[in-house]
Amino acid sequence: MFKHVFLTGPPGVGKTTLVQKTCEALVSSGVGVDGFYTEEVREGGRRVGFDVVTVRGERGHLSRVRDGAGASQGRREYTVGQYVVDLPAFENLALPLFRNVGSADGGSGKVFVIDEIGKMELFSQSFIRAVRKTLDDASCTVLGTIPVPKGKPLGLVEEVRGRTDVKVFTVSKENRNALQQDILAALQESLKLQT
Repeated sequence: MFKHVFLTGPPGVGKTTLVQKTCEALVSSGVGVDGFYTEEVREGGRRVGFDVVTVRGERGHLSRVRDGAGASQGRREYTVGQYVVDLPAFENLALPLFRNVGSADGGSGKVFVIDEIGKMELFSQSFIRAVRKTLDDASCTVLGTIPVPKGKPLGLVEEVRGRTDVKVFTVSKENRNALQQDILAALQESLKLQT
């Protein structure tokens, strides 16, 4: 029986929107939800980066388009395409969320959102350890997103995809509106097994 639910699909297909709608439905049915999702940042109609947004609404930088000034003095720069990843900002916002998973004050019967496990997030070794620990935590159900395989495999992404306790839904433009009920049903089944 699977315990965690992950969505995959091409960029821009609506995975994060589906995660947000599913979280709203879970909260309105009395299920506790914590974690984070990523959101595009646009200026003048152009994508300039991504932010990390907690389920509670706190926001921080994940990445921004390189501004032309080059690498910051004395700090290693992590890049994905044209984006420079702000690893300290990501870790300062995302990592504390993992500390409450499975704790007496809020792990059991909760859904923990990890949107997404992707190239930018995987620069953080602390994030990788936190994700593994959370997936192994008996008292937690994860709703997450992973990218479709493309190019060099991403270790943790393939690890998640290959886990026997993970159900992966592939999101497409054709099925994204109908998929929410299946995702909710899978999560509610998993939550029943926790109690």
